[in-house]
Order: sequence, then structure tokens, then C-alpha cells
Amino acid sequence: MNMPTLLTLSVAMISMTLPAPAQDLRSSRRLISYHTVEVQGLKIFYREAGPADAPTVLLLHGFPSSSRMWEPLLPLLADKYHLIAPDYPGFGNSSAPPPSEFNYTFDNIAGVIGELTSKLGLTDYVLFMQDYGGPVGFRMALSHPERVRAIIIQNAVSHEQGLSPLWAARRKYWADPAHELEALKTNFTSLEATRQRHLGTSPRPERYDPDTWTDEYAFLTRPGQAEIQTTLFLDYRTNVASYPKWQDWLRKTKPPTLVVWGKYDPSFTVAGATAYRDDVPDAEVHILEAGHFALDEATDEIASIVRDFLARLDGH
Repeated sequence: MNMPTLLTLSVAMISMTLPAPAQDLRSSRRLISYHTVEVQGLKIFYREAGPADAPTVLLLHGFPSSSRMWEPLLPLLADKYHLIAPDYPGFGNSSAPPPSEFNYTFDNIAGVIGELTSKLGLTDYVLFMQDYGGPVGFRMALSHPERVRAIIIQNAVSHEQGLSPLWAARRKYWADPAHELEALKTNFTSLEATRQRHLGTSPRPERYDPDTWTDEYAFLTRPGQAEIQTTLFLDYRTNVASYPKWQDWLRKTKPPTLVVWGKYDPSFTVAGATAYRDDVPDAEVHILEAGHFALDEATDEIASIVRDFLARLDGH
């Protein structure tokens, strides 16, 4: 074999092993942007992804997170869907006035996010609700049922059987907030509680990025946050009282429903996931090897399930 032939073979072998040039790679992160809009005198931050003329998914975050929790999912859906993920008042990058200036109730938060959707011109959407996103989203659904094309539930409870034994201490706080505040902080807002909210009973703790709970704890310890979060949580009792009303809406309207549920959640039990079938018998329920924030451990699986559900919803 002569020298030019050897050289040609070497070049061919190298070209087979080198990664694709950066310009040949495709990433839908290029479709993600970050915005702030004024609503009721508050600066409300939101993440937006995907084509503006595509079907809209409104992603409502949990406690003590923010729209940041949806960041891993956004690039996996942004090629086909218009995604809006806001931060509630008092959370993330939105305004966080003291309770003396803004009444932190779930009614008021739902009102602000509802007004945000109007300002953004969102006339119909799929509600994707996690944790606190449930109380916010169900209030929005009952206020404007004509806007809701479908619902996706990720560890958001609407049934008493979904509340774990951890809620015993939380109910004591509702009954006697002055004397139970310190116990609530240990149960609900301490660093260990923030960490355990992610890990739960997962047998694979090494798969969890510790930045998730250390960042959330840093958020919880910002000036004024303790008062904001304990004030809002005192109002959580109105959510439990509203469960029958939300269940009645589900039974009457039977929206297309997808439930993706992390089974290692220390706060919300698997019974809370399967209970949605009592209201919407055709609800699609997936119990995942994941925790309260299921995207920590099951991002790809959730993305695949959600894409399949949305495709069928749109007749594809």
C-alpha cells in the first residue's frame, strides 16, 4: 500500500470518530427567553420557550422552587409547543413585597397569574401543575374553564388521601400558628426539610444535584421570605377545604388528564395520584421512580410521556 492510500485511510478513520461540528448540532434552548411584565403593580418574571403560534402549555411551579424547576424540561418540548413558566409573587425573580403590601393567599396568586396570561394573550392552554401549582392552577381553571384544554399533574394533590403523615405538624400550624411556628419551620422550611423534599425515599440519592436544595434554601433565607412563606402556607388550609370543589369540577368537565407522579415524595402519597381516576376515569396515570420534584430524576421519561400526551391531544 503506497503512502497516499495510507493517508486517505487515516483521514477517513479520524472523520468517523470525531464528534459532529458544533454548527451541525441542534438545540431548542435557542428558543428559550426570559421576561418580566408588570401585573397589579408587581414585576412578574416568566420563562418562555417555543414558537408563539404553537399550542401553549402553562407550567406552574411548586414550593419552594420557582419557574427554574421547569428549566430541564423546556428544551425538550420547545420544538413543538409554546411554553410559559411564571414565578409567583414572592418567588424566584418576581417581586416579593412584604405581606403588609401584598396579601399572600392562593386566591391572590392565582389572580395575578391569571392576569399575566391575559396580558400575554393566552386564550387557551394546557395546565401543567406541580405542588403549589395545583392550588394556583385549579383556581385559574374554575375562573376560566374555557381556557383549559387539558391538565397535567405532577405531584399536586387534590384529595385528602394524597397528604402524607408529614401534614400532621402542618395542620397544627394552621390551628395555632403563633405557638407552632418553630415546629413548622423544622418540618417545612429548614435546610434538612428542603433537602428531604427532593430526596424523599429515593434509593438513588447520588442522582440528585445538591445545588437544587441549597439554592432553594438560599431563596428561603432571603430577607422577608420567612414571613412571606409562613403567611402563604397558613392559607394552604383553604386548598384542602377546596378539594371537593376541584373534584366536582373534574367530574363534571372530565378534561383530558395526565398524571406523572414521583413515588418517593415524602409529602404527597401515591394515593394522591391514583385518586384522579376517581374523578376522571380516563385519566392517564404514570407512577415514576422519582421524588416530589420528579424532574430531578426522570426528566427524559416525563418529557417523552408529556410529548405523547400532547401529540394525542392535538390529533397527531
